[in-house]
Amino acid sequence: MKSDTPKVLHKVAGRPVIDYVLDIAKSLRSLKTYCVVGHGSQKVKDAVGVSVQFVTQDRLLGTADAVRRCAPYLKNYNGTVLVISGDVPLLSQTIVSALLKQHQRSGASATVLTANVEDPQGYGRILREAGFIIAIREEKDASEAQKNIGEINTGVYCFNSKNLFEILKKVKRNSQKKEFYLTDAVELLLAQGKKVESFTTDDETTALGINTREDLAQAQAIMRKRILSKLMLSGVTIVDPLTTFIEAGVTIDRDTVIHPMTVIHTDVRIGKNCSIGPMARLRPGTRISDGVEIGNFTEVSRTTIGKGVMQKHFSFLGDALVGQGANIGAGVVTANYDGVNKNKTFIGSQAFIGSDVILVAPNRVGAGAMVGAGSVVARGKNIPAGTVAVGVPARVIKKVAKGKR
Repeated sequence: MKSDTPKVLHKVAGRPVIDYVLDIAKSLRSLKTYCVVGHGSQKVKDAVGVSVQFVTQDRLLGTADAVRRCAPYLKNYNGTVLVISGDVPLLSQTIVSALLKQHQRSGASATVLTANVEDPQGYGRILREAGFIIAIREEKDASEAQKNIGEINTGVYCFNSKNLFEILKKVKRNSQKKEFYLTDAVELLLAQGKKVESFTTDDETTALGINTREDLAQAQAIMRKRILSKLMLSGVTIVDPLTTFIEAGVTIDRDTVIHPMTVIHTDVRIGKNCSIGPMARLRPGTRISDGVEIGNFTEVSRTTIGKGVMQKHFSFLGDALVGQGANIGAGVVTANYDGVNKNKTFIGSQAFIGSDVILVAPNRVGAGAMVGAGSVVARGKNIPAGTVAVGVPARVIKKVAKGKR
């Protein structure tokens, strides 16, 4: 990756690569999840948190050695061990679930998830005889004929725990890479007469591991397509999927329209019958109620917006709470950062904020109040409900006439 960031912490659709793998373990109700860490281990621990048991591989001696480090934790366990690489964000929970069922149904010592792909370059090849797996050959060790095989090892396995840790003691260090290959465990199990099964998928994305920035971009494109497809099938209109970027962890209700060149980051929730964009950016922590219009060249961050609010042009709302029916004029900016802290702005329901107004947080604009164009609401200033304020700094000049805004 040529990066100071551990590979599994690079993000795909706004989430670290490893999060997608851990989601699968969680969805399958894993009794215990062990995360083997080496390079950049503290960064990984800080990012993942306490949801897993960390196991340290102090010397990076290959995949078999990594799994072997878990042996002391599983010495009294007699069941299925699922092994997944941490760098496969596109892996499908459905496919892994099917792999588990195949393994448990067959009573095999090991079951390997394989995939048929057009371009197998870089992956270990599945060697078969009479339809049965006889070995997994890493590309560096494969013959030219073996390199033409299109069935590859995805790096996902189910093992019988007792068979696994016994056989790992017999895996020898590869002479070329000076590492212990987990794939060798398959061949050794077969040599002992143990049963090895496979589950094969034609979904090429399953096997895509992240090893370069190109891989990261490819995974990003596939994940983005999945996210947009799911949203459209749920009743959201994406006017131009080719120019719309929506990250994982976004929820959008039906009949909302997302216009072109819009970027919506993770942890954003949008209600129904909204219009977002074009060229809008919604950042994490944004909550948008029903019937809201967020227009062109607008940005919203860590802000809750009530029903029917209009924010249509060239504006920024950060760390704000906006009541229903409020109007945010063109060029409005919440100056939320004072150089040390992010401060809150409160805009009451039915308030009218004129064009080019600057709201220097923390402050409050009351319900039904009007702030004239070009005004600056100073830090700590409250504009009472139902009043009109103008100027730099803004001052209250009158109350809004009853029935008028």
